[in-house]
Amino acid sequence: MTQHAGDAARIDARLQELVSAYSGDSVAVADLLCDRFADDGEKVALFYEDDEGREEELTFARLRELSASFAGALRELGVDEGDRVATLLPKSPELMVAFLGIWRLGAVYVPLFTALGSEAVGYRLDDSGAKVVITNQTYRDQVGEDGDARVVVVGEASGEDVSFEEALRSADPVEEPVSVSGEDPMIQLYTSGTEGNPKGVEVPAWTLAAFEAYMRFGLDLREDDFYWNVADPGWAYGLYYGVIGPFLLGKSTLWVNAPFDPEDVYRTIEKYGVTNLAAAPTAYRALRAAVDQQTGAEGLGLRAASSAGEPLNPGVIEWAEQTLGIEIRDHYGQTELGMVINNHQHPDFALPLRPGSMGQAMPGFRAVLVDENANELGPGEEGRLAIDTGNSPLHWFSGYYRDPERTSERFSEDKRYYFTGDSATCDEDGYFFFSGRRDDIILSAGYRIGPFEVESALTEHPAVAEAAVVGKPDELRGEVVVAFVVPTGEHQPSEELAEELQEHVKSNLAAHAYPREIHFREELPKTPSGKIQRFLLRSEVEQDD
Repeated sequence: MTQHAGDAARIDARLQELVSAYSGDSVAVADLLCDRFADDGEKVALFYEDDEGREEELTFARLRELSASFAGALRELGVDEGDRVATLLPKSPELMVAFLGIWRLGAVYVPLFTALGSEAVGYRLDDSGAKVVITNQTYRDQVGEDGDARVVVVGEASGEDVSFEEALRSADPVEEPVSVSGEDPMIQLYTSGTEGNPKGVEVPAWTLAAFEAYMRFGLDLREDDFYWNVADPGWAYGLYYGVIGPFLLGKSTLWVNAPFDPEDVYRTIEKYGVTNLAAAPTAYRALRAAVDQQTGAEGLGLRAASSAGEPLNPGVIEWAEQTLGIEIRDHYGQTELGMVINNHQHPDFALPLRPGSMGQAMPGFRAVLVDENANELGPGEEGRLAIDTGNSPLHWFSGYYRDPERTSERFSEDKRYYFTGDSATCDEDGYFFFSGRRDDIILSAGYRIGPFEVESALTEHPAVAEAAVVGKPDELRGEVVVAFVVPTGEHQPSEELAEELQEHVKSNLAAHAYPREIHFREELPKTPSGKIQRFLLRSEVEQDD
């Protein structure tokens, strides 16, 4: 039984309040995220610093003023309600001003991550039909010259480009934010899929209800918290819950525009008095690997730590309890869903952790496991992880932008179930356990082996900083397990270490699941958002076969 099952009426009423607050025909996104907090002229919206020594604080009042001016500049460039406007900018005050200016006009924000190449940027601009793209000189070449979008440049502008700073100075401000319908899109972002073109995801304005629900139930963001979400706002988790979520609650956000460095992370937590931290497993594994910093991690004052993006290995959770004095709680979601399964931080839902579990369904979502015919499965049965849309009042995704074929692949024939593309199991108490992406599951000698379990077993060994596991075709077994391992700094790759790791998996997981090949690497291939690209490793072992 879940923690909230006994008080369903109260939870349902709270969910209805959230949905009602952000639905209807008059949703002013810029007001909800900024203007309503601006009367307190000292209330800080953004704490910012970068590796060049720039530090800045931006209040909600100042953000309202600047975004009003930028909205006026966009209007002069022909942007109207419903038009798409993209940004290709790093974390910066200018980025914050830009997307709030976009929403002030009732336009649709298209985030572009700065690590994207010119072809990836061009595809997103063309597919979305963006009228304007905002960038700077560092990333200007990635935009190109042949697109239809007008280009606004932070810093020196040349040719037909528009200067961001000059546009702010000369524009007539848009004082009153435009209201849109709750069903109208406010964001259009693109998944970082491993096959085919990226898929466009339109996020309707009423999704703010689901974002606030996660901030309260999943992260338990409190009035006296200092919150830091390390994720980049070019991706869903960093945008949904690093900017929009805290702003809905009138809380500030912290942006550090610098390469990830464990020592700097510890310093930043201490400097700002961070109490509520959200980051990807990659970040937590890097913090654990920085052995010389662990002694300095004690007493930092963290109250809550959450992880999202990929499954969090149990060994990292154990390290955090021993070193940081807190549990890291693993959460699960997608660009198309937001967060839907959590080891919740809120005390009303914060059940004890179970090793390897990504938690229970968040209020507002009913998560289930189904077979290939969309029949629901019972406890302990592995199946397709799905969302029962008819019984999930916070479910908002209806389909990919102008892509009915790939949309149909995500839903059951009757549209009742949304398929996440992941496999999992669920126990009798409603705890979900991630098995892997459906195309990552390894079928070996009749066994279904989830790469996450093997990777977790490997990373529990003190010689392993990171690990990725894939299947390799094998005539006898169908597939065998192959592991790619990044050793910790004090351990050197060797045949002896590989054998030791194999025995470690045999004794701690299962004999049939041990990696029959181990390849040592200095780093693993990852997406810009930090997810391991197992499809590249699979391709590599298949070519070597």
